Amino acid sequence: MRLTTMSDYAMRLLMHVGQHPGRLCTIAEVARAQDISEAHLTKITHQLALAGWLETVRGKGGGMRLAAKPEQIGLGAVVRSIEPDFNLVACLAHDSSCQLASSCHLTGIINGALQSFMQHLDRYTLADLLAPSAPMAAADSKVQPLNFHRLASVATA
Repeated sequence: MRLTTMSDYAMRLLMHVGQHPGRLCTIAEVARAQDISEAHLTKITHQLALAGWLETVRGKGGGMRLAAKPEQIGLGAVVRSIEPDFNLVACLAHDSSCQLASSCHLTGIINGALQSFMQHLDRYTLADLLAPSAPMAAADSKVQPLNFHRLASVATA
């Protein structure tokens, strides 16, 4: 599985804005700090604002800030609002014309893996990414923290 670059950039954008709660951040500022094109960030900012994660202020002196507290911004919800689909295999698409659909168990297995992945993300919020040492849940003490700076290149088997 691979998440799109947009998810990576969205998380980096939210982290940057979340680290500066007392002021408005600009797209140009985030672009420089995160080495992302302003055009990409403009599109992502718009999407995050439509989803209710960011509040934008237009005009001179404008910028963006979080629309909710970091503790209220769930990572799973953000990924769901950015990713275009989660069809890990073609048969997960609603308009699939797979000939094996009635007798194949692969769809259920892949869908279960996807649900486990999303449930894991749902346990964390933006606040977890902003914390100095990003504490992990007790049940995840053996699991390494997610690195959203390179989220787009994370693949799971």
